[in-house]
Order: sequence, then structure tokens, then C-alpha cells
Amino acid sequence: MSKIKKYKIARRLGSGVYEKTQGQKFMLSEQKRSKSRAGRPRRPTDYGLSLIKKQRVRFAYGVSEKQFRNYVNHAMDAAKSGNAPSEVLFKTIESRFDNVVYRSGMATTRAFARQLTTHGHFLVNGKRLDVPSYLMKKGDVITLREGSKNKPVFTDLSDRLAQAIIPDWLTVDVKNQTVTVSGEPKNPDPFFDFQSVIEFYSR
Repeated sequence: MSKIKKYKIARRLGSGVYEKTQGQKFMLSEQKRSKSRAGRPRRPTDYGLSLIKKQRVRFAYGVSEKQFRNYVNHAMDAAKSGNAPSEVLFKTIESRFDNVVYRSGMATTRAFARQLTTHGHFLVNGKRLDVPSYLMKKGDVITLREGSKNKPVFTDLSDRLAQAIIPDWLTVDVKNQTVTVSGEPKNPDPFFDFQSVIEFYSR
């Protein structure tokens, strides 16, 4: 997706939807844009607000509408077992292979992580995996494929891993460049309202 298109989406959904629109450059461009506009902005309807909250999650994690709906259906089915659908949805989408690669610091953005996983640069439990949507489980270990270690995109991998802010459900071994899923995802970003997403699809 082009930078211009991402900026347009971020203006509609909020700067937190993409990593590249969370910086000062985007904020400054939006300040200039708001000064040049005249009149009051139109307030979205209740449906419009709910749609925005749903799209924030879908676009941020980079999943199609069909795939996202499948995640929501799975979360709703889990309610029959006494689980909170919003929590199940968060844990499911956060456990995606590409998102774990991003969270670990192996990639700087989710989009970049999706590209790296699609190209098969990583092993999961010793086997090459090129499915970004694969759902990681506790105990799974990600390692860099031997044939990818000398590629320019990974020359600073140890530095990226050392500098990354790692969630406490992942364990990163900087020296050996491995990532272990040591727990379950928790504490969703307040920018994302997973409960509103469930309510949107429950209409």
C-alpha cells in the first residue's frame, strides 16, 4: 500500500492505525491540513463511529474483511464456553505469525513483517513457514532461516531485537536471534476497541 493511501486511511481512522503515521511528520502535516480547511467537520453517526473502530483494527493488523469476519465469528463462538468475545478476538489476531514477528522487533512494521513471513525467511519450531496468518501457540519458537541470515535486510537484526519493546508474553534471545511465545497476549492497545468490534458485527 502506498504512503499516500496510508495517510488517507490514517486521517479517517486515526494516526495509531499505522506505525508510519504515528510520528511527528504525519502530525505536522495534519496540523497544516486542518488549518487550511474551513468550517466545522461533520460528526460521524453512531454507525460511522462503530465502523471506524472496526476498521482501525482490521487495517492495523492488515487482514481482509473475510478473514477478519472469521476471527470475529470464532470469538463469538467462544462466548458459548464462557469466554469474553472481545478478549478472544484480541488474543487471536495478536497471535498471528506476522504480528509476533513485528512485536518481537524482527520487523519494524506489521506490513514489513507480513512481507518477511510471506517470503519464508523464518522457521517455526524448526520448520520453514510462509503463512502470515498462522496462529502462534505458547511454546512456539521463531528462528531466522539459515539461508536468510546474510541478506541485507537482516544485517541489523540483533540491534533491532535489543532495542525493541517486547511484550511480556514473548521471550527474545538476542544472541541467538530467537523468539519464543512464552505466554498469551494481554493488555490490548487502548487505541483499539475490540468490544466495539464485536458489537458492530452483532448488529
